[in-house]
Amino acid sequence: MRIVMIGSGYVGLVSGACLADFGHDVVCVDKDAAKIEKLRGGGIPIYEPGLEQLVASNVAAGRLSFETDLSAPVAGADVVFIGVGTPARRGDGHADLSYVHAAAKEIAQALSGFTVIVTKSTVPVGTGDEVERIVREANPDADFAVASNPEFLREGAAIEDFKRPDRIVVGIEDERARAPMEAVYRPLYLNRSPILFTSRRTSELIKYAANAFLAMKITFINEIADLCEKVGADVQDVSRGIGLDNRIGPKFLHAGPGYGGSCFPKDTSALAKTAQDFESPLRLIEATIAINDTRKRAMARKVIAALDGDVRGKRIAVLGLTFKPNTDDMREAPSLSIVQALTDAGARISAYDPEGMELAKPMLPDIDYAASPYAAAEGAAALVIVTEWDAFRALDLKRLKASMASPVLVDLRNVYREEETEAAGFRHVGIGRGTATLRHEMRQAAE
Repeated sequence: MRIVMIGSGYVGLVSGACLADFGHDVVCVDKDAAKIEKLRGGGIPIYEPGLEQLVASNVAAGRLSFETDLSAPVAGADVVFIGVGTPARRGDGHADLSYVHAAAKEIAQALSGFTVIVTKSTVPVGTGDEVERIVREANPDADFAVASNPEFLREGAAIEDFKRPDRIVVGIEDERARAPMEAVYRPLYLNRSPILFTSRRTSELIKYAANAFLAMKITFINEIADLCEKVGADVQDVSRGIGLDNRIGPKFLHAGPGYGGSCFPKDTSALAKTAQDFESPLRLIEATIAINDTRKRAMARKVIAALDGDVRGKRIAVLGLTFKPNTDDMREAPSLSIVQALTDAGARISAYDPEGMELAKPMLPDIDYAASPYAAAEGAAALVIVTEWDAFRALDLKRLKASMASPVLVDLRNVYREEETEAAGFRHVGIGRGTATLRHEMRQAAE
């Protein structure tokens, strides 16, 4: 099929490259001329494992190309995806749909023959109706159908998620869109990936409901972790114990410093605002947002407490800046709030991240950036693991201790076992490890 992907950011580029790899003829369009020039030259504007090779192989095969003008590609397309950004709107938290609406207007002028226009971006309920209205108003004679096809991609595992999805959701109001959308995803039938056809508004809500539920699950286990610290329980065992229940499942039950990234923060906010507008408030989601916002700075207070309540003038090493491993995405990363709170308290920060430092520098301009975890730790009063990169899972703890001013490890991702770090001479502070905290207090009392 001839497919056009409007937007060559995270969603558009990954989706376009994967569709090309299925054998479709795909043109990715973006108004950012520098980005398109970089893509044409073999560069990739985002970090995603395997994406550079996937793009290169499909460009070489002639199935994937990049343009700044959508006119010609849309005129010859069977399906046009809108994969532009929908950031949180400043001031009220609603999704900013200006890029979606602008794309719809441009697409309308270029349509030729029956075309399916698909919103791939995460959009509030009713956006498909508005896209249809915009296109119809801009080109009354156009022959088209508007569908919803939300993405469910995890940064760091996006290619695998696209090619082996749990499900494919397609929302339609015009039955003529069904066959083209089935043809788009026909290669996935070999993997028996279920395709769920729904109404367009249902499809739009499924995306938001899924992300909000996962954000709520993360926030739930984080609050359980706080309780574990008070009562002397271990959140990792609690997580395993409830995750083995098939009704709950083990995923998204890892306690940490809170969720971040490009999806959960803006999507929970947009869903909560939509619900308020329809006078059907989602109080669980509103609470989730509030709890997550306060948790990030609370993690900084945990670091301060580990250093006897005073970090002024002390050097603190931060390992991991991106909101999760295997991405360079700094959007809404917990590290931003944690580092800011520590600097507000007078600490000096030395940070290292395998992929995120270039994007972090404009956001955190007043900290030092190190060339390695060991360089970051030199002279530090505490080492704080914020993002669980694989590169941090087998550090030479004795080497770290030898270079630090004091051997304190604040492990906000529970990467290390207390026994392991204490054997290397560290004081270990984890998340929700109440049993470890009680043992430490008992040892102190005995001394």
